Amino acid sequence: MLPLKSKILLFPYWLALKARHFLYDKGIKKSREFPVPVICIGNITVGGTGKTPHTEMIIRMLQEKYRIAVLSRGYKRKTKGFRIASPESTFAEIGDEPLQIKHKFPNITVAVCEDRCKGIEQLLALPQAPAGGSDTPCRPELIILDDAFQHRRVKPSHNIVLINWHRPIFADNLLPLGRLRDLPEQIRRADTVIVTKSPRFGEHDGIIDEELAAQQIAPVEKVWRRKLGLSDRQKLCFSYICYGEPHGVEPAAADSRYIYSGNAIFFTGIANDKEFRDHISSSYKIQSSIKYPDHYNFTKYNIKDLNNWAALHPTAVVFTTEKDSKRLSGNPYLSEDLKKRLFYIPIEVRILPNGKQHNPATQQLLPDRSL
Repeated sequence: MLPLKSKILLFPYWLALKARHFLYDKGIKKSREFPVPVICIGNITVGGTGKTPHTEMIIRMLQEKYRIAVLSRGYKRKTKGFRIASPESTFAEIGDEPLQIKHKFPNITVAVCEDRCKGIEQLLALPQAPAGGSDTPCRPELIILDDAFQHRRVKPSHNIVLINWHRPIFADNLLPLGRLRDLPEQIRRADTVIVTKSPRFGEHDGIIDEELAAQQIAPVEKVWRRKLGLSDRQKLCFSYICYGEPHGVEPAAADSRYIYSGNAIFFTGIANDKEFRDHISSSYKIQSSIKYPDHYNFTKYNIKDLNNWAALHPTAVVFTTEKDSKRLSGNPYLSEDLKKRLFYIPIEVRILPNGKQHNPATQQLLPDRSL
């Protein structure tokens, strides 16, 4: 239980959230529906749940069936209003996460707009795709909203809410005492809840045994359902992180021989780098690390500090995250030495069996009625 002083401190924020949701629940404030399916991927906490890799997972699941557009706020971009990403876009124009998605899925329309309703309107105003397809942005058949669960002006076809296994909402508090930016009770609006960064249930010798995973997850699912207060209609899934092979942040300059060094240093600008550290430490001796705030905008002085820091460990490979790499690629202040040794590690997320069924992940997450 929180002490009285803490409850008093949180009360104004709690009251503001409560009042806002009351107005939407009673229809005093209006939520808009749109004529195409809209999937919202969001959370109740501030960062650290893996929205971008889960957005990418949904794209992989559905891109063969639908013409998809992703709409994001474009956090910490230097621009305003609606913008469509192009291959030449920079993180300053659209933000690091939309840029990452665009680079991974060049045929997907990626747009940013702080007003989600206006952003959807602009996407739906795009021209229809001509017969045979088109390389230019066209009217989407499905829209994925990245980080928009709290934006109730849009009524999605399907709400996916992410919860970090290591910091569940039932063991957290509202800002500023915790990391909750919304009321935990709002989980009732979710159609699907994904517990992210879960243990690799059913793993044996690096391979997931789905039958064993289903057996191990079944009792865990019951506990999570009870603690989250989920109804029978709400789907509950568990996801885990898969790390890929390192890629050079500056491909033309990167020397892949450094990947085989036994020593590593790394720096991150993400909400929680524990899993990243654990992954690196499984293969390397970590000599040093630096943690910056989430979405950190590296200045030329930061880069010069990184150059000097890396020079102190001349035989070590230098790692950063995929998201951070989007804010570093092409930076004129990176030293030639750091360019040779600097690599990012891409990640994907995968859904584990939910303990009750063995349907494909798409059906676990998104029933046909929502699309």
